[in-house]
Amino acid sequence: MSPARIVRVSGALVEAVPLEGASLFELARVGERRLLAEVIRVAGERATLQVYEDTAGLRLGEPVDLGGHGLTAHLGPGLLGSVLDGIGRSLAATAARTGDYIHPGITAETLDPERRFEFVPGARTGERLTGGDVLGHVEEQPGFVHPILVPPGLEGTLDSIRPGNFTVGEMVGSLDDGTKLRLAHDWPVRRPRPFQRRLAFDRPFLTGQRVFDFLFPAAEGGTVAVPGGFGTGKTVIEQSLAKYAEADVVVFIGCGERGNEMAELLSDFPDLVDDRSGRSLMERTVLIVNTSNMPVAAREASVYLGITIAEYYRDQGRRVAVVADSLSRWAEALREIAARLQEMPSEEGMPTYLGNRLGKLYERAGRVEALGRPQRVGSLTFVGAVSPPGGDFSEPVTQASLRVAGGLWALDPTLAHQRHFPAVDLEASYSLYAAGLMEWFANATHDDWPSVRSESLRLLQLERDVREIAGLVGPEALQEGDRFILEIGRIVREIVLSQSAFSEHDAASPLEKTYRLATLAHRAYRAGLASLERGRAPDPAALEGVGRMLASVRDAPFEDLDARVADAEAALERMGGGS
Repeated sequence: MSPARIVRVSGALVEAVPLEGASLFELARVGERRLLAEVIRVAGERATLQVYEDTAGLRLGEPVDLGGHGLTAHLGPGLLGSVLDGIGRSLAATAARTGDYIHPGITAETLDPERRFEFVPGARTGERLTGGDVLGHVEEQPGFVHPILVPPGLEGTLDSIRPGNFTVGEMVGSLDDGTKLRLAHDWPVRRPRPFQRRLAFDRPFLTGQRVFDFLFPAAEGGTVAVPGGFGTGKTVIEQSLAKYAEADVVVFIGCGERGNEMAELLSDFPDLVDDRSGRSLMERTVLIVNTSNMPVAAREASVYLGITIAEYYRDQGRRVAVVADSLSRWAEALREIAARLQEMPSEEGMPTYLGNRLGKLYERAGRVEALGRPQRVGSLTFVGAVSPPGGDFSEPVTQASLRVAGGLWALDPTLAHQRHFPAVDLEASYSLYAAGLMEWFANATHDDWPSVRSESLRLLQLERDVREIAGLVGPEALQEGDRFILEIGRIVREIVLSQSAFSEHDAASPLEKTYRLATLAHRAYRAGLASLERGRAPDPAALEGVGRMLASVRDAPFEDLDARVADAEAALERMGGGS
């Protein structure tokens, strides 16, 4: 038995001596129940460990055993469709062993050790292999080919390889130095997986949400912060991204969220149908669940686990979307651990290294050329929800996110209370990727996409200015032209940019529908200006009709889009007097 013993317990933190041989972030087993822990401070022969499980009942003098390695993710076929806790244990396997509650000290494999995959070799005996090279492939899900990669850092000549039906732990080949090759391998979650080189942000991460794709586009491989108070629709947006965004794999991290919310997610996701494959969305999704009643140390680790799994699929040449809900709960875990370590706090008690940790997390996103042969390009797009207390965007987690994220989709509680979804604050939101993506949009859709977007932003700014004046003098004191601006701006906001997640035909919007709606709104604007120039204010009934026509186009099936647009254009032609 190890001579190391517990000498102090403070919540999730444990101190043990003598552990002079401990390494930073090395795993350990704590106490008689063998609780999983990680070394986070070493001072001489005294080591401080954060325990990933409930420490209730832990006593002084209980043993501590070092594990010899850090927290790792077990990466291989079988991840898709799985539900894991914050440290990578399969919740299905855990439930099979202990029932509905996770017992302290329980161990459960990330990947099913009994499940078999048909391995088809791609490399040949005698071939020189390096990290990232493709050994062969298996079919992980129906229609989803999973390349088996040589783990990064390995190098050698392939001595043997064989086809067959294997579990993730069985040997499928070996190198000339005796290294065994399997379908799965381990990777430290806190170490970014290497790649060949980063690529430019030259293509968008399409979400199917008009307000994002049109006004505030994210780049494939980019990062976006989504701050919003309670009830602003963060979860609806995240589920919409998981279902409709152009991603091959979705990794959803429930970090410190309410248990009932995660239970709803676990209930709904298997029933969601992937529009591209016609099969369950879960077949290309990995869910990582660490609810608010679970230990905070595991909450801190869950985000690293999720992003490591995402990097693994990125290295296969996949487009991966990581949705983390929420980074505020992750930061709270950092704050609690830092307080128990008696570290110097900064604003609102957050640790002084919050910005540094958050920056390193966001930096793991990107569009890259992967290691190895054949050449593969993959991307990892990171969307991090932030839950600022009271909706205050000046709090430290939101501000730290703004310094490193490439986009901001700020959510407005006032819009949410008005049932306007997505409840995006058009004044606060922005995208640093927009200018670089306009060429892609112009080539992929219509040449005038950039000008239509610029005109929409100008019109919304004009409407905002008039609204401010109306707030001072009252709408009755406005001139007819200003009242017209208010009405057109309302149509753009409520019909062009708003969507319903429950609408069969409008939950996701193709780029063509987005473009048609925006151009129709601009045409209505020009028709109204033409009427004003002739000294005749647009008829309120006609404007109401414009709103109904645009709503008809918005709610139309895509195959009926051309007919609905033609009808709307004819009506707008009459409204403008042939202008």
